[in-house]
Amino acid sequence: MAGLFGPSSVTWQLHADPVMWVAGVRALYLQALHPRAVRAVVQNSDFRKDPWGRLFRTADFVGVTTYGTRAEAERAGTRVRRIHAGLRAVDPTTGEKYRIDDPELLRWIHCAEVGSYLSVARQAGFPFTDALADRYVDEQRRSAELVGLAADDVPGSSADLDRYFDGIRPELAMSDEAQDVFDFLRRPPVPLMLVLGREVLWRQVAELAYAALPDWAKELYGTRGLPSVVARPGLKVLRRVVGAATPVIRAVYPSPHIRGAMDRLGPEVQPSPDRLPKLGSGD
Repeated sequence: MAGLFGPSSVTWQLHADPVMWVAGVRALYLQALHPRAVRAVVQNSDFRKDPWGRLFRTADFVGVTTYGTRAEAERAGTRVRRIHAGLRAVDPTTGEKYRIDDPELLRWIHCAEVGSYLSVARQAGFPFTDALADRYVDEQRRSAELVGLAADDVPGSSADLDRYFDGIRPELAMSDEAQDVFDFLRRPPVPLMLVLGREVLWRQVAELAYAALPDWAKELYGTRGLPSVVARPGLKVLRRVVGAATPVIRAVYPSPHIRGAMDRLGPEVQPSPDRLPKLGSGD
């Protein structure tokens, strides 16, 4: 009943944190810098017609796999694998056709997402020790298995994750598709009545997510936007402000995934940094 991770996991507590939306946007910026991966997304989705779709589908997948039952998580993984299995992308330069469930591409998407969640949370002041960070990266191997990777095919610690990014950097580059993602994240299409909200609220999220990228990623984008120095204080302020409002937000607009977990397991499993596992130096 507890699901893939359970209320004693780091994942359970982190994925309900207010800064996770910023972390998700950072992940999209980062993922877009792999030319083959971003091309596969753009060629096989309605990204330009429905740019919000990928963001919300990813958020729903994370919610189901974190707080749903094991059966619900496995069904979500099966659905993703089935969709990916039939999709191909084409390199416009060479004409090469390739599978979008290529393990190398799946590994990149996984690592960019996990690395973004971890980095943004730490910069925002989430109470991560090094041991908790390593535990989180290791827990996320279960998510990798859902989309078709073997647990040993993805990093199992923060140091492994850093080594992965060091190794893959020569393959990353700015592309037309990455520019499309960049433009969307800065100014996504919204109804006229929401334009002001986009400029006042969403733009701050997008700017902080970009500022939180590693310097080498921003260099590929052309070093646009806010500098890295503003990421940590900005994220801490955002987390504090939104965190103060979180009880009200959850009362008015409860997450269906978290609510479902609390209905199954009891109100005491509500996610909170206070419930992070206590890990010793040997863990």
